[in-house]
Amino acid sequence: MDVATAASESAREGLVLVLSRKLNQAIMIGDDVRIIVVSVERDQVKLGIDAPRAIAVHRSEIYDEIQRQNREAATSTLEPGSVSIPTTAQLRPGPAKLPASKRPKPPLKPPT
Repeated sequence: MDVATAASESAREGLVLVLSRKLNQAIMIGDDVRIIVVSVERDQVKLGIDAPRAIAVHRSEIYDEIQRQNREAATSTLEPGSVSIPTTAQLRPGPAKLPASKRPKPPLKPPT
């Protein structure tokens, strides 16, 4: 069963909230997530999602694949010695890469 069919069946059973929105209208999920209808063309609706970076946002088919891979990884067995433990230096994050326009400028030295 595809996602659209499952959602349609759930909506008929009253298990899914169904909202109607027009172009440039939005819905809010909690206080932090805004979903905006960006465009509607034939059978495709483009949504803009404004959410904090801490909230993962995925298309459902990508989310399903991530979950499948996580389940597969959880059930796989590793042979002893097949995993190397990283050193502290390898775990330490490098400098943030800011665009040149946002990098702080070094202070100017007064002439001596």
